Amino acid sequence: MPATAAADTTTAAPTIEEQRLDKAAPQEILRRSGFDDVAPDFARALSGTHSAAEAERVIAREGGQLWKRAVDRVQGRGPAGGDLSRDDDRPLYWGRLGMTRALGQWRPGFPLSDARRAALLDTLERTSRGQDSLNLPADKAGQHIKRIVVTGFDPFQLDADVRRSNPSGAAALALDGTTIRTDSGPARVETAVFPVRWADFANGTVERTLLPAFRTGPRRVDAFMTVSQGRVGRFDVERTNGAWRGGYPDNANISRTETVPIPADVPTPRPQPQWTTTTLPYERIVAANTGPVPVYDHTEVTEIPAGGTTPVVRPDGPTPGSTARAGSGGDYLSNEIAYRATLLRDAVGLKAPGGHLHTPVLQFGPGNTDPGTGQVTDPDFVHNREAITAQVRSILTVVATTTR
Repeated sequence: MPATAAADTTTAAPTIEEQRLDKAAPQEILRRSGFDDVAPDFARALSGTHSAAEAERVIAREGGQLWKRAVDRVQGRGPAGGDLSRDDDRPLYWGRLGMTRALGQWRPGFPLSDARRAALLDTLERTSRGQDSLNLPADKAGQHIKRIVVTGFDPFQLDADVRRSNPSGAAALALDGTTIRTDSGPARVETAVFPVRWADFANGTVERTLLPAFRTGPRRVDAFMTVSQGRVGRFDVERTNGAWRGGYPDNANISRTETVPIPADVPTPRPQPQWTTTTLPYERIVAANTGPVPVYDHTEVTEIPAGGTTPVVRPDGPTPGSTARAGSGGDYLSNEIAYRATLLRDAVGLKAPGGHLHTPVLQFGPGNTDPGTGQVTDPDFVHNREAITAQVRSILTVVATTTR
């Protein structure tokens, strides 16, 4: 009789992010949004697969459905699934982690190499973040439809407060697939969300997601805006982005201090520049009445001047020949996504407004600031997140109005 291939009995230890899933707040968020069924349903679907190819199809389907479900919930389509406010980005984050943990613990009844399992995880990450579904439209019947891509981030700094939400992720969910009306025509917005992990960025997740939309063709973007959470009480349009990772720990509790690494298989200028610059219409954004929170053209950077060895803060941007130590948006993944996106813009010759927007810090209400005793949500928290999303949309409308 022919030999039967042995089943794969290996499993992966839960990641640092997945370990946080068992805390009370994430479980409450999942339960009160109806997303507590995501991981069990996914595990059952995986258990019914009979080959790696079938598993790939199931994972792509389930990941895409999670993204759509999160978008629909935020945009008011279908059941809310519970009493958690619809604008909340956290069900997507914790639901995805339940899926990735289920994938790591899955023991298929067929051989599965470590490399193939990693590829399946990559598929799950891409599809559940909207990274493979930037469905930008082509022009119709002589009418130009403006095409805009917006990106957000997962919640972060969760060891300090596991309840945290990220307003950039909430804004991305609220904007995905929507249309902004301008005097010069409609603008279609497509969005994706990125992990707060150094390794994913080094592996090219940003470039892989954006490159199809940045390349020449009938669906090329007319504008893009990367968004993340920044400082308390202000929006910042970041003028300059730096090629430096400052080492702050990510969601996997990993630090990286180095020049931003660019994957070898993506188009990029050579030699690698230390700085890139926004092409967002920052003067118009700052001047416009976009909402109650002030918006700033933020120009400060930290550099090592040409011929020097000591970092210097420059309030008005970098000097010629200097080495980056922090862009206007800092030296964390906010700066890095802006650097990568604008570097890719320049590499492929995309002449379009693009750059980074920092939102205010999303804060809980004054009686709900202690993560040890506080609630997962409160009226001020919901109001603050909704207000940030509304102002991001207003800022994006300024961008859309000024595109061709």
